[in-house]
Amino acid sequence: MNNKILGRSIVIASFISTLIIMVVLVYMLFEIYSGGKSVLSWEFLTADPKEGMTAGGIFPAILGTVLLVLIMSIACVPVGTITAIYLNEYANKNSIFTKMIRFAVNTLSGVPAIVFGLFGLGFFIQFVGGGVDKMFYGNQLHWAQPNILWASLTMAFLTIPVVIVTVEESLKTVPDELRAASLALGATKWQTLRKVVIPNSISGILTGGILAIGRGAGEVAPILFTGVAYFLPHLPSGLTDQFMNLGYHIYVMSTQSTNVEETKAIQYATAFVLLMCTFSLTFLAIIVRYQFRKKLKI
Repeated sequence: MNNKILGRSIVIASFISTLIIMVVLVYMLFEIYSGGKSVLSWEFLTADPKEGMTAGGIFPAILGTVLLVLIMSIACVPVGTITAIYLNEYANKNSIFTKMIRFAVNTLSGVPAIVFGLFGLGFFIQFVGGGVDKMFYGNQLHWAQPNILWASLTMAFLTIPVVIVTVEESLKTVPDELRAASLALGATKWQTLRKVVIPNSISGILTGGILAIGRGAGEVAPILFTGVAYFLPHLPSGLTDQFMNLGYHIYVMSTQSTNVEETKAIQYATAFVLLMCTFSLTFLAIIVRYQFRKKLKI
């Protein structure tokens, strides 16, 4: 009887906690939409900014945010997934090398976001970009400057620990009996990994990508020094161009505007668009995950 009461109490507490989270989320979205609905329009979403972002639209910021997240995902999800597979499937759990990798992952997950921005400035822009310019462009400025590629790679370093931890936990859920059965039937380690382990953990792998998208879309600090710009009334034409970002736009409008009250509606509208972009990218990743699950069931 006591166990039954305890179980019901846990279910009720979980339901109440979930309900509170949903209420807060809906209330937050309603407040943000109410504050920005006066400027939300098709022109606001599709036009270029004018007059220092006090007129026109935020399309360059929307596109810049989407490109940042896509390039970041292409860079961090494969690397994070491969690292997690190595740590869980191949690495000697007690070796010094494995312990060093785990220590590095744990350390990266606790580093403040602004430190990643300074790292990107020093490593990608000054070291890598400067070296490329010196080697191929005769010290002419091409890659040794803030741009969307360096900002995306910096953000990838920030989100890699999330991918590694999520994917590794997913790999651990695959029973060892399945691995043993595959090996007993004559499959190699790689065949077992490709045909048994990865298909049964694909949901967790894609979940890692979803979490990375959510983290990358909302972060601003890592891109402050590596590529973002406040006012660029045009779209980036290549990887060496700077870009606008919705999160940074909100930050600047709320802290450095000459009249914060006058631009408050634009801030709310931009915040609402950022949330919708994040939800859309996450929803797209969820659909892809669902399709993978559906194929596996077939």
